[in-house]
Amino acid sequence: MEVESASSDSKASPVRNIFLVSSIAAGVQFGWALQLSLLTPYVQLLGIPHKWAAFIWLCGPISGLLVQPIVGYFSDRSTSRFGRRRPFIAAGAALVAAAVFLIGYAADFGHLSGDSLNEPLKPRAIAVFVVGFWILDVANNMLQGPCRALLADLSANDQKRMRISNNLFSFFMAVGNVFGYTAGSLKKLHTILPFTHTKACDVYCANLKTCFFISIALLLTLTTLALTLVKEKTFSEPERDSAEEEDKHGKVPCFGEIVGAFKELKRPMWILLLVTCFNWIAWFPFVLFDTDWMGREVFGGDASAKGKLEDLYNVGVRTGALGLMLNSVVLGLTSLGVEHLARGVGGVKRLWGIANFLLAACLAMTVLVTKLAKEARNGHPVATPPPGGIKAGALALFAVLGVPQSVTFSIPFALASIFSNTSGAGQGLSLGVLNLAIVIPQMLVSVTSGPWDSLFGGGNLPAFVVGAVAAAISGILALTMLPSPPPDVPNSKNARPIIAACH
Repeated sequence: MEVESASSDSKASPVRNIFLVSSIAAGVQFGWALQLSLLTPYVQLLGIPHKWAAFIWLCGPISGLLVQPIVGYFSDRSTSRFGRRRPFIAAGAALVAAAVFLIGYAADFGHLSGDSLNEPLKPRAIAVFVVGFWILDVANNMLQGPCRALLADLSANDQKRMRISNNLFSFFMAVGNVFGYTAGSLKKLHTILPFTHTKACDVYCANLKTCFFISIALLLTLTTLALTLVKEKTFSEPERDSAEEEDKHGKVPCFGEIVGAFKELKRPMWILLLVTCFNWIAWFPFVLFDTDWMGREVFGGDASAKGKLEDLYNVGVRTGALGLMLNSVVLGLTSLGVEHLARGVGGVKRLWGIANFLLAACLAMTVLVTKLAKEARNGHPVATPPPGGIKAGALALFAVLGVPQSVTFSIPFALASIFSNTSGAGQGLSLGVLNLAIVIPQMLVSVTSGPWDSLFGGGNLPAFVVGAVAAAISGILALTMLPSPPPDVPNSKNARPIIAACH
């Protein structure tokens, strides 16, 4: 068996293989879409106050901070006869399924353990939920990093194929989003699986459970198809023996290699990390509280209240899920055209800069939509939905945000793969390093957004305004400092291998 590399005798894998591996993103993103649209309201139903809900989302950034670089490091060096990436992808998919089951049944396990149905705070259910959520985020990072690394491996040293593979990955993320947000917006989905509705789990909770069961089935099906039909090249026996011997007498341990990767980063990669960092400071407040913003600020509901205000909040959340579905449709369509858009505006760095300015404008517009919604409620009875024009404006913001999101989900990862080839770094470790520029901003937003919002009355707008400023900074940096990638060049004799053992 041959080692897959970007050397002169290595060819990029057929597009159908890249298509199959990219499709796993649909299964991953189906579950992620459910998290984004339904879990923030869900944790508040379990009794966690709004200002503390953001801390729950620290699970993802912390796990990403540790898991993706470590998984990337070991997948680059893996000598398994099943391949370097596939064992991690399979294990990640299995853990996602287990974690989703725990989250869906958190209220039931909490009730069986002694939580009272009459008390707003359900500590045992919260404990089960947090454990499941941590496992889910570890599993997602364990799954997505190797998937993107496998796409880079299959692309060999073909820069155009790398960009196409990341665009396809972004497209399937959008497909998963559409499925997830559509499922999240349906009121009676639980009737498909009536056993999900229990004493401890109301209709909202039962819908979430049903969505998660569908998510598990989709992810496991797509993962099985990809791992069965796409044959990953592995180490030959002499190379496996050599790698195992090097592991025994290796000069640098895992964390030393990660630190070494930072020390050896070239200027283009450092600028890419900086632009990505501000980009995600901009995105994460909206990603975290988009449906909550629709339920609280736009519809004027209250998740902690009983009666009409709670009903109004739930209607707003479902409307937000519809907005996220529209966002995903635009995301998917734009992902297929990123290559053409980049050529049309003069390159990927210019496209990313323009996309970040569009993101800043959309986040700033949430202030105007909120103000108009509040003015429309003045003088009207409590629990009155906003006028159709305001709902349409809010939904339009969700849809337009799909354009910069398609750029965020594709261009940074393609650039990281391209830049890493010049240093001979392993794709797994390089993408893990890029992930640090995503998760550290997420941790910052998760820790500060709740207290920051509380300083200004407890709404979501203060964090959105900070996001708008960060998006503008990211756009300026992309246009003025980010270097353009080298021109597309076919595999050359001097191209370094994509797989790099850690020395």
